[in-house]
Amino acid sequence: MLNLIGVHECKMDAKGRVSIPSGLKKQLLALLDQGFVLKRSVFQNCLELYPMQEWEQTMSKVNKLNRFVKKNNDFIRMFTAGVKLVEVDGSGRINVPKDLMTFAGLQSELVLSASVGTIEIWDKARYEETINNPSVDFSQLAEDVMGGLKDDEDGLS
Repeated sequence: MLNLIGVHECKMDAKGRVSIPSGLKKQLLALLDQGFVLKRSVFQNCLELYPMQEWEQTMSKVNKLNRFVKKNNDFIRMFTAGVKLVEVDGSGRINVPKDLMTFAGLQSELVLSASVGTIEIWDKARYEETINNPSVDFSQLAEDVMGGLKDDEDGLS
């Protein structure tokens, strides 16, 4: 599993081209020629950029769903809505299609945020609003999500 690190600010040009910041490009170097999948986020108004190997792992899970169960079929349709294959060009840029720009409300100022094996692409103002949301108590969220986990090797959290 890929574990990407970092939050990077960058700009998108008028044609929807975004240069992959050098910090991310170094982490993705071995994967650049395999291409990427760009899609709508499930929970936020941002985009998710999957290196092809991460996308294939995700889709192997999705492909186990029984498509004769309506909610599974509806999920698959919505999960894959707007999915695009993108490649990094010779200048180290990806092109964000208009429909995905509109979905995420992307303007010229962006934040690329590593999220384990994917990269979230945010409009900078939306990212700041989400991260600084006063209705979310991060310490409580951390306890709820991670508080019950223990490292099996040494018994420490």
